[in-house]
Amino acid sequence: MVSGPSISGKQVLLQGNEAMVEGALAAGCTFFAGYPITPATEISEVMSVKLPALGGTFIQMEDEIASMGAIIGASLAGAKSMTATSGPGFSLMQENLGFACVAEVPCVVVNVMRGGPSTGLPTNVAQGDVMQARWGTHGDHPIIVLAVSSTKDCFDITVKAFNLAEKYRTPVIILSDEVVAHTREKIRIPHPEEIEVVGRIRPNMPPEWYIPYEDNSRGVPPMGIFGDGYRYHVTGLIHDVRGFPTQRADEIVPFLTRIHRKISQNFFDILLVDSEQADDAEILVIAYGSVARSARRAVKEARGRSVRAGLLQLITLWPFPRQILEPYLKRVRAVLVPELNMGQLSREVKRINQGMTRVETLNRIDGRLITPEEILVRLLKI
Repeated sequence: MVSGPSISGKQVLLQGNEAMVEGALAAGCTFFAGYPITPATEISEVMSVKLPALGGTFIQMEDEIASMGAIIGASLAGAKSMTATSGPGFSLMQENLGFACVAEVPCVVVNVMRGGPSTGLPTNVAQGDVMQARWGTHGDHPIIVLAVSSTKDCFDITVKAFNLAEKYRTPVIILSDEVVAHTREKIRIPHPEEIEVVGRIRPNMPPEWYIPYEDNSRGVPPMGIFGDGYRYHVTGLIHDVRGFPTQRADEIVPFLTRIHRKISQNFFDILLVDSEQADDAEILVIAYGSVARSARRAVKEARGRSVRAGLLQLITLWPFPRQILEPYLKRVRAVLVPELNMGQLSREVKRINQGMTRVETLNRIDGRLITPEEILVRLLKI
């Protein structure tokens, strides 16, 4: 199903991958480069039709390495850019992802997770790329990672991802998964005037006065556009305020500190969670992605059996929403973390918990979804 621009303001039946395309277009995406891979292929397919029709550029690249390079180049030229892939392709993108981090190039990278490692389970659901999304590219680097759990999320969170990328001059990763990508649901596409769209801050001085990596109170320098005459040196090396490689400690430390500070000082703008009946919960389920759908139903069923369960759905996975989670850990009797891996996010919960409450895990790695019934059984047992 390829929907047209006229769907704004209407209830439409969309797959998660299709809704992600609609969200990208609503956010102002004008450039997409990608390579087909299950279960993310529909994003490329729909983009290939819709983006050129709206005056944008779609390119199918030779591989995911080139795809990541292409969206970096397009962003430097002023385009809001995006790519989409799954696990093996995401692995190939890591070096260029690090380049985007150090060069502070805004872009959006979608990873529709499937079973792994390697070719793994191409058509099955998993959540095994949570740690890779945070630490896949080498070195100390900040990154923003958002997770979607519904078709509506695929629209709304994609818009949010573009806004955060532009606001903080950083790559933003969206983690979807096979179930979310291929779940078809009715959602309302907002009118353009209902959608907040953020653009990058551009320099207001002549090109010859422009200092591309100069610090300021936000930690985010204005971004000059090459097509506007703001030519400056772009490199993957650690660089000075003018973009040229440096070995000076008095330039290296301030630069790396700044690119972390621009994220850390804006935690509460970046941190997104959704809760359901969590305020009075004695048992808290912490979930994300497609598993949050099962958890939501399980919490409802548990309440029907007089178990005071609640759900904290994590939308922002990285930076990890510690400030939001800690108050819950201090007052609930137990926490359950269901996820489709061996325990990647639960490890972070346990690290923060430090004995405040009991943390239990529910893990599945066979390519099948954790059902509401499985979560309910654990809630009743707890």
